Amino acid sequence: MSGWREKGLPVFDYLFAPWPKYFDLGDFIVNIFGYVPLGLTVVPALPRRWSRKKKVFVMVLSATFLSFSIETVQNFLPTRVASNVDLAANSLGALLGAFIGARWGENFFAPGHGLARWRVRYIADGLAGDAALVLVIIWVLVQLTPDQLLFAGGGLRRLLDIAPPVKFDPDRLIIFETAQTASMLLAIGLFARCVLRAQKGSAMVFALILLGITARFVASAYFLEPSSPLAWASSPGTQYGLIAGGGLLLAALRLPRVAQHALAGACLLMASLLINMMPESPYFLPGVNGGSFITRRANYQNFYGLCRLLAALWPFAALAYLSALGLWRGEHLQEGYTSVVETADETL
Repeated sequence: MSGWREKGLPVFDYLFAPWPKYFDLGDFIVNIFGYVPLGLTVVPALPRRWSRKKKVFVMVLSATFLSFSIETVQNFLPTRVASNVDLAANSLGALLGAFIGARWGENFFAPGHGLARWRVRYIADGLAGDAALVLVIIWVLVQLTPDQLLFAGGGLRRLLDIAPPVKFDPDRLIIFETAQTASMLLAIGLFARCVLRAQKGSAMVFALILLGITARFVASAYFLEPSSPLAWASSPGTQYGLIAGGGLLLAALRLPRVAQHALAGACLLMASLLINMMPESPYFLPGVNGGSFITRRANYQNFYGLCRLLAALWPFAALAYLSALGLWRGEHLQEGYTSVVETADETL
């Protein structure tokens, strides 16, 4: 989001441009399917008294205006190009999603059905559960940064341009990577467990971790050049950290809920401390020894920068959430204890 400039050309000329000389089918498909979830989720959220045709029309019109706004703004960014083909693909994706949402969306999102039933069955009630789901989704999203240590988060050093406080040494780096990966694995596992309602939610905790690993696998396969799907697993520290963290998580899931809550916060702090103290790894520098580097596509560069920022902030947001949740639970426990004491006094 830097380098804004005025090109001196009419802002809306791109709407009437001919078919582009260089056409990327992959980008065209991404632009279609990128807007499908928007139509799928917004249509069921519109007033139920509206007809399906009205919902689809309003949704597609809104999505087209959103895409039009984004494409127009790209006229002023040096790394982006406004495209009427992208606008058409976005509108087509919104239309496809709106049709799906109008046909099956209400059954999927309505109370007592589909996703809503799963939400009520497994996740904590109210805003606390909603906020936790958002944080978990963001955590999966930030795994799409294939040149970072697996599960890395809280790294403020690059944002603040601070040199690593510890000098590089291969053995020392392995120790740091092992401890950081194990701490973060334990933190996200216990974070997810703290907001799960069902006692049988342990399987969902490991499913979430597997989803994060899958996201890293896909990112390494698609966004590294040349493709390197298992680049994230090449470090001994990552391998040891997965083994150690997985074993510790299995044991921690048997602890009382209060202990899990406290341990999750402690692991978030530990992981954030380690990622900022560990020496710079030469293995994550682009092109070292002929290794892979991040794709030069401008659209991914912007997305990648956003993911890096979210990865740096996520542990602190999760820690703030756990602190707020702990205070809320503590107040309610205190209220319940006071009520019990008052009832006992009245009985006596």
